[in-house]
Amino acid sequence: MLRQLKTAVLFLLVFTVITGVIYPLIVTGAAQAFFHSQANGSLIEANGTIQGSALIGQPFSDPRYFWGRLSSTPDYPFNASASQGSNYGPSDPALLAAVQARMDALKAADPANTLPVPVDLVTASGSGLDPNISVAAAEYQVARVARERSLSVDSVTNLVKKYTSGRQFLIFGEPRVNVLELNLALDKLE
Repeated sequence: MLRQLKTAVLFLLVFTVITGVIYPLIVTGAAQAFFHSQANGSLIEANGTIQGSALIGQPFSDPRYFWGRLSSTPDYPFNASASQGSNYGPSDPALLAAVQARMDALKAADPANTLPVPVDLVTASGSGLDPNISVAAAEYQVARVARERSLSVDSVTNLVKKYTSGRQFLIFGEPRVNVLELNLALDKLE
């Protein structure tokens, strides 16, 4: 019995060191060596300060900026510690009210815009944290942003094209625009 207890304690100690110390150090070291940006949160810096993450959306409501998707996280928008979708069904009155409120805000910010409103500008993503919008959503906002910043539509359109990411591995997903990166690039134009 004592021999089995010694063996069990020895295995516990050995595997605690292997799985609790050595393995985490190897994985952390490899992540820092090969995926430094991702391992540290894919942070975006501007003027020497961290502005946010490329993986988590930011709330923008000023008409001078591109607006991202709605966030359904509790307490405040894009709360990364409480990622969740709204779980509203397509006929839920709360979802319909949120969509209508966002459409009204988009129309109030740019009443002359006759383009159809892209769905990702009036709905939240499954996580409530999506930092990207579709190319159509960015193009929908170009005229407003150009007018508010006294820039040409062509210069803002070119900026959208520059910050458009293609499909992942050329086949997965759709082309997308990171709202924070695009807005930071806009600020550099002024």
